[in-house]
Amino acid sequence: MFENLSLKIEKAIKNLKGQGRISEINVAETTKEIRRALVDADVHFKIAKEFTDLVKTKAIGQNVLTSVSPGQLYTKIVNDELTQLLGGEHKDIVITGSPAIILIAGLQGSGKTTFSGKLAKYIRSKGRNPLLVACDVYRPAAIEQLKVLGASINTDVYTELENKNPVEIAKNAIAYAKEHNNNVVIVDTAGRLSIDEDMMQEIFNIKQALNPSEILFVVDAMTGQDAVNTAKNFNDRLDFDGVVLSKMDGDTRGGAALSIKSVVNKPIKFVSNGEKLDALDVFYPDRMAGRILGMGDVVSLVERAQSVYDEEEAKKLNKKISKNNFDFDDFLQQLQQIKKMGNIKDLMAMIPGVGNKIKDLDIDENAFKGIECLIQSMTPSERQNPDILNASRKNRIARGSGKSIQDLNKLLTQFNDMKKMMKNMNNMRAKN
Repeated sequence: MFENLSLKIEKAIKNLKGQGRISEINVAETTKEIRRALVDADVHFKIAKEFTDLVKTKAIGQNVLTSVSPGQLYTKIVNDELTQLLGGEHKDIVITGSPAIILIAGLQGSGKTTFSGKLAKYIRSKGRNPLLVACDVYRPAAIEQLKVLGASINTDVYTELENKNPVEIAKNAIAYAKEHNNNVVIVDTAGRLSIDEDMMQEIFNIKQALNPSEILFVVDAMTGQDAVNTAKNFNDRLDFDGVVLSKMDGDTRGGAALSIKSVVNKPIKFVSNGEKLDALDVFYPDRMAGRILGMGDVVSLVERAQSVYDEEEAKKLNKKISKNNFDFDDFLQQLQQIKKMGNIKDLMAMIPGVGNKIKDLDIDENAFKGIECLIQSMTPSERQNPDILNASRKNRIARGSGKSIQDLNKLLTQFNDMKKMMKNMNNMRAKN
């Protein structure tokens, strides 16, 4: 996401030269390159021009401190304006009412149903008890898909297979939620291949009947400016509360994310990446601006880590490390925790300065599988004490894992090096 845009903006700012002051001369070419980069990213030309004109106006004449280069100051100005273009302050979803009702809208194929499942999982993580409601009565697979998603996250799904009236289904679902202590109702509505009056009237009728606390419009980010135009048409009729950008992990240039707030004046609230139900990110304009400018997103990286790490388990692990008792069981557990955090390339891109450097790097998401197979082929005693691994044990482990002796020896060397590093760190702590 935003890889090409990020690369071009970074290149443009690097070319900025000047001594102690940003002038119209030394900023003109940089601004022109950034405008071109935005248009290439499928941002509407008018929005791109307004953005770069504003950046240029704020930059010209700025005094540069001795400790700051013109490029650094210009980057700050671009970062501030990008944050505003993306929405300014973060806006959370509104969950009020008993039950709270969240209405999901969008075109067919935009990822509404998958997002509904992701949102239910997100809301469960906040300690609430959601109910998914299948109001797409035209696409049979939609109902089944929602049931499968609900089962995978242990969430109730309300369906009426014989009823073809989505307004009645939605009303009945609210009554069901009140009886079964579901305090949040997520209504997945029907989409069409294109905007039509029947579709608009149907979802408007559902809105009128339910009076939801939140209406979220799901839009396929891969459709670029078409996504922005669709959002405007829906907003004119529904006056929705927020936007969800789906398929941001695909071949998208980011134009929809950069344009949509300016066109509909509604915040982006979530970004959906991929099909996995934990592949959902709350949208923070300032963090996204930082990632576009290659400054990373350490806060989101830490939050992801906190979401998968258990505090008590972390204390136990620290105790084992301090006593130099870290073993392969612990190592395997840490690998599995890292995998829960999401796509490895996405995680690396959150580290400041790393983003564009791994743009063309092919990172195998199954890279940990070979290591896991080797460890899982060991006996409990071998995991706890790798020193007992002789030639015959190694042969057995290699055969059981489908890997080579060389692969096992490499893992053992890396594991021993890591234990030595942990021991040295413990010794340094003890001295301090």
